[in-house]
Parts: sequence; structure tokens; C-alpha cells
Amino acid sequence: MPEAVTAPTTVPAPAGEPDVAALHQLCRDLAEAADAVREASRHASELALGTRLPLAALGTSGRARTALRTLLRTLKDPEGLGWAANGRGLARAGRLAGVFTSRESLAVSLAVTGLKARVRAAAVEHPELLSDPDTARVLKAIEQDRQREAIRAFKTIIGSQGAERAFALLAPSFADILAWNALTDENPFNDEAGWEIATGRTLTAAEPLMGISSQVWALLDRGPGRAVPKQAEPGLLERLDTSGTISGYIRNIGAVGTGGTLLVQCVSGPDGVTRYVVQLAGMAADGLKNESPQDLLGAIHAVAKPSTPYSRAATRALRLTIPTGAEIALVGHSLGGITAMNLAADRDFCALYRVTHVVAIGSPIDGKRPADPGTRVCSLVNEHDVVPSLEGRSSVSPYALPAQFTEFTWTDDTHAFPLCHAAERYAHNLRFDVPEASAHVDAELTPFRGRVTDTRLFQLYDR
Repeated sequence: MPEAVTAPTTVPAPAGEPDVAALHQLCRDLAEAADAVREASRHASELALGTRLPLAALGTSGRARTALRTLLRTLKDPEGLGWAANGRGLARAGRLAGVFTSRESLAVSLAVTGLKARVRAAAVEHPELLSDPDTARVLKAIEQDRQREAIRAFKTIIGSQGAERAFALLAPSFADILAWNALTDENPFNDEAGWEIATGRTLTAAEPLMGISSQVWALLDRGPGRAVPKQAEPGLLERLDTSGTISGYIRNIGAVGTGGTLLVQCVSGPDGVTRYVVQLAGMAADGLKNESPQDLLGAIHAVAKPSTPYSRAATRALRLTIPTGAEIALVGHSLGGITAMNLAADRDFCALYRVTHVVAIGSPIDGKRPADPGTRVCSLVNEHDVVPSLEGRSSVSPYALPAQFTEFTWTDDTHAFPLCHAAERYAHNLRFDVPEASAHVDAELTPFRGRVTDTRLFQLYDR
């Protein structure tokens, strides 16, 4: 059964299991406390490792020397803030020394404890995480802070069950596991990404695995975006769905493929007004960098930044075909869903068109917000699809979504990635497994259901 949520999920816990709502509240409380302690550590570091107080301590002031000793002791004492140096200059050097030597601060301990509570809550809602012996080993190692054992257990799943099943099984906790790893490993570059996930913020600083900055991805993916009208391949127009249903739009996205084709259907609505449904496909599976903006580099870039070659190319295409002021609905799968939200978040784009609806299928969009508060957003997520959690918020997150968001989540028996992420699988789910979710989205898109008066295709290029 699908679950529509605009707030944290509160599934009753089975007998003997912890209460999910209580765990989620604990997660939020620990994240807030971790943030506060981290900020206190930064202020203490600025005082103790800056210039003003140390210079005063070199003089005749006994009070300054006492204050400096107390602050330094607090910043390195396990009974105080732990190894808590944080900030610029000497404070930054002290933090790096702590990371490289695995010295943990109180702030990190609080954040990690919150992440472990989130993983535990996910296991209550997804008992398969504990019933599978390999995933149970991963979660137990995380609970006991045994990082190397957790990595070995994950490799065991890949070896015995394949990478596809490993990612699918761990998908409900994947973002939290990445954040836990980022905060506890010896890599200082991914710490900020771990903090963003742990505290429920949008993942914008860097990706959480290696810690490569989003600025680097933006520098590598600088194409201006280009769009040209495209003739339909033989038989394509006949295969396109014109029912105006969400499952039909997803089948259309699957039909046009991931080679850089943008599909726009012009619809005469029930009230006779012409509206436009823009259908955006996901990432191509054949390389880091392609001629089309639908490549891996573009996907990583789009998660953190709102303006990408894909969004710029799509804007150019729409300006060629949709009159200013028209109502549009943006429907996207995977990277297409991210790009749909990036367009809806662009104030200049929303000055051109009235974006009434965004429907994202299998997309990590929860950290993005539309520029128009009237835009309705619907996110459709198979909980064993790892892609929607790549911006840091899983489908079982303790953090609420805004009121203009509706999220439908479900599980099916396809615990294999990327099969559970495929557009065709989502269309199948919506038609046969979760018709309630399909009915809700179709009702939302009622103004866009009517006679398709024109179909337009564009080829999108990175440059």
C-alpha cells in the first residue's frame, strides 16, 4: 500500500520494537543538540586559538591565563567537548589533526548517535534489513561503531547477492549510512556533507562519499545548454500515451529514452484552456560525460545546484514552443525529476510560465523548494530505490516536508537496483501496485487532462 506523507512517517512499532515516532523525535533532538554543541565549539576555538586571548595570557593578566587554560582543556578533554577544535587557522589545523587521528568530538558523537537512531527506526519500518543476515551485520557494525566491519559486511552483500540487491536492500538507510561513514572516517572533506544529512539540511556542500565539493562538479559541468527541434522517429508518436495519466507520462518518458530528448504535449483542458505537460527523462547509463546534458556529471551537479546544462537546455526548448504566461506541469523521472524541481525553483523561469505542478518519480528532490508557493509538488518513491535518497533525505526520514509537497512511498517485491528505479517499473507500480497514488496524482493533474492538440520534441545538448 502506498503511503502519502507530508510529515515524518509514524508507523506503529511491532511488539518488542522501539516506537518509530519516539526514535524520530530523538533523532531531531540529537541533531539540534549536535548543532548547538558544534557552534559552541566554534566559538570556544575562536577564543582559545585566535589572537586576542592568547596575547592577553602572555601579559600580566592571570585571569586571561586561567581562561585560556580552561578553554584549551575543554576543547580537548573527553569529559568536555571532546576533540572539538573547529574554525579557521589553528582551529582548522586542530580539527584536521583530530580527523586524521580519529579523535571524536562531543558534537560528532551526538550527530552519530542521532544517525544510528535513524537507522534503527528504518529497520523497524523495514524488517527485511534485520532479517537478511548480511544487512543485519552492516547495521550491527554501525550500531557498535565498527566502521571497517561495516564496510566488509557491505562488500559481502555485493559478493554474495550482487551490487544491485545490496543497494536496494540498504536503500531505506543508505543516506544515513553515508553520513555516519562521513563523520567517522579519516577523510575531512566529506564531513560537511555528513553534517548536512545528520541535521536534516539540504545536501549542497559536497557529496558524502569522497567529499568532492559541489563547486568542483559545477566547474566540470559548465555547458550553456542548447536545444533544437527534433523530428519524431518512425512510430514514436503512435506509441506515445495521450491519456493524461501519470502512468502514461512515465511510459512516454521511457519511450523517448535517455538520449537527450525532451517531450512537450500541448493539451486542451476540460475548460478549453491550452496547457503544457513537459516530460523530462532521466540519466543516460553510458558515461560520465556525454554530448547530452543527461549524464552522470550532470546528475551529481543537479542534486546540489539549481542551474545546470540540462535545466538551461530545457528552458531554451520551452521558450521556442510555449507562450509566456502559460500554465505548465513538469513531470520528470530520476534526473528529469531533479531538473523539473530546478526549473520550478528558478524565479526567472517562473516569471515566464506558471508552474502549477511538479511530479518527480524516483528523484532526490526533497531539499529543493519551488519559487512559487502555489506550485504543488508530488514525489513518488519506491523505498528500495536508492536514488531518491542521494540528496540526504530518505523516504523514512524523521524530517517533515513542506505543506506543498506530497510524497507517496511504497515497497514491492523488486528488491534489486536499478530495476526498481526504472521508469517502466514505476509505471507498473502506479498502475497495478499503488493505484491510490496514481489516482491522487491524476486528480491533481485534472486541468491537464484533455485532447492532445500537439506534440513537440527537442534534442538537448550540453553545449
